[in-house]
Amino acid sequence: MSKKSSKFAPELVNSPEEALRLRMKIIFTTQLPHEGFQLLSNTPGVQFIMPEQERLDIPSFIQSAHTDAEILVATFDYTVSKELIDNMPNLQLITNFGVGYNNIDLDACRARGIRVTNTPQPVIEPTAELAFALMIDIARRVSEFDRRIRGIGPQTEPIRFGVMQNLSHSLYGKTLGIIGMGRIGLSLARRALASGMKVIYHNRKPRVESQVPTVESTQYVDFQTLLQDSDFVSLNLPYTPESHHIIGKPELGMMKRSAYLINTARGAHIDEKALVEALQSGIIAGAAMDVYEHEPQINPELLTLNNVVLSPHTGTGTWEGRIAMCENVAENILAFIHNEIDKMNIVL
Repeated sequence: MSKKSSKFAPELVNSPEEALRLRMKIIFTTQLPHEGFQLLSNTPGVQFIMPEQERLDIPSFIQSAHTDAEILVATFDYTVSKELIDNMPNLQLITNFGVGYNNIDLDACRARGIRVTNTPQPVIEPTAELAFALMIDIARRVSEFDRRIRGIGPQTEPIRFGVMQNLSHSLYGKTLGIIGMGRIGLSLARRALASGMKVIYHNRKPRVESQVPTVESTQYVDFQTLLQDSDFVSLNLPYTPESHHIIGKPELGMMKRSAYLINTARGAHIDEKALVEALQSGIIAGAAMDVYEHEPQINPELLTLNNVVLSPHTGTGTWEGRIAMCENVAENILAFIHNEIDKMNIVL
């Protein structure tokens, strides 16, 4: 096989020394913290090209000088299309900066034999942390009260102080229903249990209690039971065609009128038109969202509602999280270069 072939195979890299002589070129779709890539910076023979700003016109950037890159570092908010892949004949690896990879045309990668990796571990704690923060915010009306005190937002009447004014709801003693009990769901469950909540969950199949201690304090239920019994419903599952609009008008109708919906997973899990109608008519009490069906566009009707908390897809958006994700990307790249496939977070 030619050294310039885009097909990955073990014989492509016979040794670390040979890999370094290949002088693999890495191109990024956006600017990322340089301190997270020190492993690569200190590796001879590896050239990485990072844009000087975010939201660059990536196809033009690549087409102008970098179609020869062997490795592409893609962020979760950038679509890696078949057209882009076809314009990079030497491409051997796409390493996604994030856990979700529905932004990448996997069929095009599969046809070319291109490896795809993600960064699942660093996203767990920050995403679960934000989901829990959104639960507290929407239940205790933190953002709503902040807006009203400042006199901004959907309702600008002066806020009144008093014993029976500005009442909200506690999380303690309530039931959290987690849809998708993966690593992020488990991390969220630990936080909820520590706060005195009951946790139920729905997965494609129950988790094995002996392997996941957190699960011993939770209960597996069917999807309908979860919707009917939960005071908070949190979406923590990956996006697939089967999970598209997993929450729509029928599902919202099954929830308690006092329930809150939390989404830090993917926007297309929710039929936003149905959600707006449910929020406006009091079918559910409120929603807190970090992701949106037509992101980055946000349904303007959501902006008119006080029983909604909105966050700009920042579940993993901490400095610590970003640097850890960069380090995970660097580890995936170095494992690929050294042909240590078992050390990579392989998606494809």
